Amino acid sequence: MGGQACILYGAAEFSRDVDLNILHNDENINNLQQALKELQADVIAVPVFKTEYLQEGLAVHFRCKTKEAEGLRIDIMTKMRNIAPFDILWNRRTTISLSDGDIDVLSLPDLVNSKKTQRDKDWPMIRRLVEVNYFNNRNSPTSEQIQFWILESRSTELLFELSQKYPDTVKKLIRNRPLLELTFSNDEKNKKSVAHAIRKEEDYERAIDAEYWLPLKKKLEILRRQRS
Repeated sequence: MGGQACILYGAAEFSRDVDLNILHNDENINNLQQALKELQADVIAVPVFKTEYLQEGLAVHFRCKTKEAEGLRIDIMTKMRNIAPFDILWNRRTTISLSDGDIDVLSLPDLVNSKKTQRDKDWPMIRRLVEVNYFNNRNSPTSEQIQFWILESRSTELLFELSQKYPDTVKKLIRNRPLLELTFSNDEKNKKSVAHAIRKEEDYERAIDAEYWLPLKKKLEILRRQRS
């Protein structure tokens, strides 16, 4: 998940770290610990590596020292806001084949949902992820892709284009995304209204994410003071 997944989907040029969402059970945690040992990875911030913190929704941050991955940061999570449990994520994952093996990443809709945070950098990435998927598949899209574009696009121009190409689907999805009703009349007033509505959606998700992280940030602050 995270920046590396965005690169693999073609929506980013670089990422400074590797973000992993892992299955939380004893066997997998043991496998993870062995992998981190091979990478000579040390915890670089709070919290320390305890499964209880992962289950609460916190991330554990590591820095690798082994020669092959020196300086690489790895962030581990098992629980995220707005994201399904691991078994569901795994069943609908995307497997991308590279020259040296396969990589399993979050499905595109799950990756987009994971980016609906209070961080400024995540919202342009959502727009980019949707647009790249649209331009790569617009000539022969599936019904699932069309629905995904309509529900998740952050671009005013693309929403009006989708409304013209797939009006019946847009009408069916208005109850899921009310701003779609504004996309049938492509005039300057409606463009401004749609842009404003997109921003309101973003503000809403930012507020929910901030509320979700409030107790977790308090927990981190307690852990920082204890470490000091």
